[in-house]
Amino acid sequence: MNKAFTKEDETNEPAVVPARAPLPAGTPNYVTARGLQKLKAELRDLDHERARLDETAPERDRARALAALTARKSALEDRIASATLVEAPHARDEVRFGARVEVETATGASRVYQLVGVDEADPATGLVAFVSPIARALLGRQVGDSVSVKTPRGEEELEITRIEYDDPLDAP
Repeated sequence: MNKAFTKEDETNEPAVVPARAPLPAGTPNYVTARGLQKLKAELRDLDHERARLDETAPERDRARALAALTARKSALEDRIASATLVEAPHARDEVRFGARVEVETATGASRVYQLVGVDEADPATGLVAFVSPIARALLGRQVGDSVSVKTPRGEEELEITRIEYDDPLDAP
C-alpha cells in the first residue's frame, strides 16, 4: 500500500502552542527590567531552538515543530513589542509596581510578594502579577496598612510590614 494512504504520518494535525499569560483587555503590559530581560532571553532561546530543529529534526517532524516554534515566537515578539518598562518610583514608601512587600498574617506568619508583569509572575516564589487580587489589594498601601484578600485559604487579613524596591543599578 502506498504510504500516502496510511495514517503513519500525522503531521497535518495543528501544533499545540501553550498560551502566554493573559492580560486583561485594555491593561498595559508592564514589565520590570528583570522581566524584560527574561522575555528577550526567551526569544534568543527560541532562535537557538529553531536553528537546532533545522539541523537535527527528522524531515517528517520538522514542519510541525517549526510551525509551533513560529507561533510561540510570534506571540513572544508581540508581548515584547507591547512591553512598558516600569522603573522603581522615587517615593518608595508606597506599594507600586515592582515593589517587594513583606506582609504578616493574622497568625503571625510572614510572606513576601513582589508585584511584577504577567510573564514574570511565579506565585510559588512570591512573584505575583500586578493584575492579581493580592497585588491589587496591596497597590497604593504603606507600611502599617492592613488589607483583606480572598485567597484559596479563605479571607485573609494581611499587614504590610516592609516595602522594598530593587536598586536599578542591580537590575540585569
